[in-house]
Amino acid sequence: MNTSNKPRVLVLGAGFGGLELTSLLSETFGASIDVTLIDKSDAFIFGFSKLDVMFGHKTADQVRLPYSNYAKPGVRLLRQTITSIDPERRRVTTDAGVHEADFLVVALGADYDFDATPGLARANEFYTVAGAERLRDALPTFTRGRALVGVCGAPYKCPPAPSECALMLHDYLVKRGVRGDCEINFVLPLPSPVPPSPETSRALVAAFVERNIGFIPGRRVASIDNARKVAVLDDGVEMQFDLFLGVPRHRVPDVVIASGMTESGWITVNSRTLETSYAGVYAVGDGANTGTPKAGVFAEGAARAVASDLIVKLTNSGTAKQYDGFGTCYIEFGGGRIGKVEVDFFSGPKPTGTYHEASLALRADKEHFGSSRRARWFGM
Repeated sequence: MNTSNKPRVLVLGAGFGGLELTSLLSETFGASIDVTLIDKSDAFIFGFSKLDVMFGHKTADQVRLPYSNYAKPGVRLLRQTITSIDPERRRVTTDAGVHEADFLVVALGADYDFDATPGLARANEFYTVAGAERLRDALPTFTRGRALVGVCGAPYKCPPAPSECALMLHDYLVKRGVRGDCEINFVLPLPSPVPPSPETSRALVAAFVERNIGFIPGRRVASIDNARKVAVLDDGVEMQFDLFLGVPRHRVPDVVIASGMTESGWITVNSRTLETSYAGVYAVGDGANTGTPKAGVFAEGAARAVASDLIVKLTNSGTAKQYDGFGTCYIEFGGGRIGKVEVDFFSGPKPTGTYHEASLALRADKEHFGSSRRARWFGM
């Protein structure tokens, strides 16, 4: 029951989408509306920071951005675990109570489905902080043999990240003086590293060739035999490894599946407004089937569209700005160089990408991407 007579907006998940959406609502309305942001974690971590942890550039504590530093007028950030979602009633139950809303935004992202790939749970992966830390500890012991960067399914978060892993692993082994004794292979279920941008893909493939990294596109790791140190691909081919660096399959959280909001594994939305089939309910980020990649910058763009729509509805004025499907991704090419690709999914008949050649100068752009959001969301 609403006892305050303020409009109530409930946002589930404090990732890129949830943080940007609640920041925008706070900037517009302050304390005149009631915004609640719920997340089970105590800190936010940029996805790209996990590679920094894995290669020993930073510690996990150094990349954590505590939610205790998030303070916005009109927004309550609660650390609670969501146990059920009723989209028809816009009612959410957590381990601490029940929340009801006039508008509900699901931004819970995607979970990792380790069970979908037999053997992966006992192998190494670098998409969780814990997995990145385990690889950080394992990498110094790898001095010769076969390293295999293997993606277990698509779609997955941050499409360039596995390519970055292979290139950064090359640099790491060169620096240690053991690259000549090590083989690196990279298995990817996509036809190219960055399908919307052929130019970016060509640059990455050229980088693989230059560094003698074997690239196997259009295939995924279907299972792992840890005893034999073999990864079995979806076509039955077996690949030996001494070091496995995996990307698990992704799926929406169980609580979202149980809500009945998903079709074909993801939340169906209007790709331009992010509205679901339930009145007053939106979905943004990795769990929503928007037709754009599962990456923070796209979740952020979708959040801006939802904020615009909510502002129009709550003020009864103006015209909402739709989600433009545009995003910029930075790619580690090794040697300190950063490439950049700007991808536009909705302006033309098919997605297009503009590639900016890797350079040392672009590192400042990537660092600004992170620092600007740390300052905006956390005041750090």
